[in-house]
Amino acid sequence: MTRVTPLKREDHPDLDEKFFTPYEQTRGYVPNSNLVMARRPKLLAAFRAFNAAVFDPDNSVPAGVLALVGNIASQAAGCLYCVAHTANNAGMRGVETDKVAALWEYETNPLFSDAERAALRFAQAAASVPNMVTDEDAEAVKRHFGEDGLVEILAVVSFYGFLNRWNDSLATELEEIAFDKASKTLAETSWDAGKHRPKTR
Repeated sequence: MTRVTPLKREDHPDLDEKFFTPYEQTRGYVPNSNLVMARRPKLLAAFRAFNAAVFDPDNSVPAGVLALVGNIASQAAGCLYCVAHTANNAGMRGVETDKVAALWEYETNPLFSDAERAALRFAQAAASVPNMVTDEDAEAVKRHFGEDGLVEILAVVSFYGFLNRWNDSLATELEEIAFDKASKTLAETSWDAGKHRPKTR
C-alpha cells in the first residue's frame, strides 16, 4: 500500500487540467507517483519539465532504445513499479513484447543489435550501486550514438534513478491499467508487482 496517499483529482481541478488530464489522454491513467508528487505542485511541475527534456522527440537515440534503457535501469535498481511502467512505455514506442521480455538476455539474444547492447550495458552499470560504468562502456556507447547520445542515455538512467527511489521508498501502488499491461508484457519473466500490487489484485 502506498505510504503517502495520492491526491484526489477532483479536489484539485487546476492541477487536473494542467497535469493529469493531458497525461490520461495519452496513457489511459494517471500515475499514482504523480498524484503523490502533486502535494508539492512546484515539484511536479519541475518533474514534468525534466520528463519532457529527457524524452525530447528531437533526441538522437531512438525512443524505443531509451525506453529499454529506462527498463534495464529500473530492473538494476530493483524498482518493480518502474519496471512495469517502462515495459509499457517500450511497447508504446514500438518495441516488440518478446524483446522487452528478453531484456536481461540482451548480451546474447539475437533480438538486440550491438548498438542496443552498448546502451543497455552502460545503463545497467550506471544504475547499479556502486556505479559500475567503465571507460569501455562509455566508449562503446559513443561509437554507436556519439557523445550526445551518451548524454541522452545517461539522462534516462538518472531520470529513473529519481523515480526508482521515489516509488520504492513510498511503495507506490501500481495503477490497474499499468498493472494489467505489464502483467501481459512481462508474463514470460519473473516480474511480480510485489509491494506495488494494486489493492484489488
